[in-house]
Parts: sequence; C-alpha cells; structure tokens
Amino acid sequence: MTRAARDRTLVLLRHAKAEANNAGGDHERELTGRGRKDATEAGRWLLEHGIGIDEVLCSTSERTRQTCEAVWESGCPEAEIHHDRRIYNGSPETILDAVHEADDDADVLMVVGHAPGVPALAELLADGEGSTEGHRAMAEGFPTCALAVLHYAGRWSDLAFGDARLDRFHVARGAGS
Repeated sequence: MTRAARDRTLVLLRHAKAEANNAGGDHERELTGRGRKDATEAGRWLLEHGIGIDEVLCSTSERTRQTCEAVWESGCPEAEIHHDRRIYNGSPETILDAVHEADDDADVLMVVGHAPGVPALAELLADGEGSTEGHRAMAEGFPTCALAVLHYAGRWSDLAFGDARLDRFHVARGAGS
C-alpha cells in the first residue's frame, strides 16, 4: 500500500500553567489564573494564524482539559476531543501511538499533553526539518502553553519520527502573564 500524500498539520500543545499542588494529586492539578489567560491566548493565536483544529487528543488530567476549554473560549472553533490516558505523562512513542489512531479524515490534529513527552515528540518528529527560528526557540525550552506546529504528508497511522517539518513554534502568553 502506498502512503497518501495528503497534507496534515499536527499541533502539539503543552498544557498551560497549573497549580503546584492539589489535594487530589498530580492528575487533578488545575490551571492558575495565568494558565487560563495563556490558554485563551493560545486559542487566539491559532485563530489568527488560520489553524482550525479538526480533532484533539487530550490527556485525561484536569489541567489539560481546562487548557482545551480555554482554547475554545477564545473563539477558536471547537473540535472533536478524545481524552486519552496514554497521553498523561506518556513517552513520545506512546503519544505517537495515540496519534496513529487519529481519524484519517482529520487534516489538523492537536495533542494537548505534558512535558517531557510532548516536547520530545516535537523534536523527534521534526528532526531538524523546517523553521530554523522555530527549532532555535524550541531548543531553548518548551514551557507551559507552548505550541509546536508541524506539517506532514501522509496518513496519521504512518507518521514516524523524522517525517514532519516544524513550521512554527509559539509560546502563548496572555495579557498580564
């Protein structure tokens, strides 16, 4: 079987700033006020750059769920969201396994997850291809509410390390953050 040459966009978003502790444990940590502002700004940035999301793969943690909610509250059109426990503190390989199961009709897929899995996945997929400025910024760190926008031609199920090109890297910061 040959690989489809369909153009795809993968947006890798690290959750926004969360509280340091929660009585319910790490999985239940919520966004801070700054985190909500930053996630709203991430949604505005996606909207301003014409990046409409078709499907979202989101960690099951409270902070990633709240990050998604704030992205949609910014006016970014809401997409179909699938919460996947594998993304919660998942390795790059595990997160890529989840991406392989994305709907093949989705041209733009967003993964909302955590460090170190999401930053490592961005680096492994792009492998130096694409925006020099984006790679330089990403190498300086992948802070909370950072987005890596990668392009890929093919089926989600075929995506492998080194197959994508980093188009942009952006750290969303809301007013007063």
